[in-house]
Amino acid sequence: MSTSTIIYRPFLKTDATHNRSGVTITTDAPVDNNGQGAFFSPTDLAATSLASCMLTVMGIYADQNQLELGEIDCSLTKVMAANPRRISEIHIEANWKTKLQDKEIEKLKKVAYTCPVANSLHPDIKQVINFNITRL
Repeated sequence: MSTSTIIYRPFLKTDATHNRSGVTITTDAPVDNNGQGAFFSPTDLAATSLASCMLTVMGIYADQNQLELGEIDCSLTKVMAANPRRISEIHIEANWKTKLQDKEIEKLKKVAYTCPVANSLHPDIKQVINFNITRL
């Protein structure tokens, strides 16, 4: 079974349906590239996938090791470059409230930095990730 089905819709939008679940995501071209910016752009989704993947693998590791991850939220900024137009940088500020000890935190950060999306992005894309730790 294919992963998704993507349909182009005027004007500069797509509907991407996850075939297994039937969930649909709509994309739009960004305002600075002829779109309305009404939805995530494809490059927004690529950048956002990095933070989502980091949190997912951290959760998997925590579950497998009976660790209470705590609360994490991320703020993400995508930086675009021209000639060629591409993502040049992804900045992530992760705010993490946790009871974990330093050794566990460092292991989880390593897991995050090496998530599948991080390993799949072109090495020219600068990944700037900052964890702001608050002890519970």
